[in-house]
Amino acid sequence: MASYEVQFRKSVSKDLDPIPKRDVQRIIAAIAALADNPRPPQARKLTGSEKYRLRCGIYRVLYEIRDGVLVVCIVKVGHRKDVYRD
Repeated sequence: MASYEVQFRKSVSKDLDPIPKRDVQRIIAAIAALADNPRPPQARKLTGSEKYRLRCGIYRVLYEIRDGVLVVCIVKVGHRKDVYRD
């Protein structure tokens, strides 16, 4: 399987600011693993959109997969109670 490129939206850096550093390290490691397997067993597709969710403790990573160009785009990172709100 080909390796995917991981891209971040500009807003993701702001999403990571209030999160403790040890949790950010765990989140970044999980995001890096998406380059090899963008659909791991613990990821779930969100209903009503083309986004996927990855759980990292109490935080969630929302991302989109573009198979045509082999890109994983990280859309949002946040606490589980806030991340799904627009």
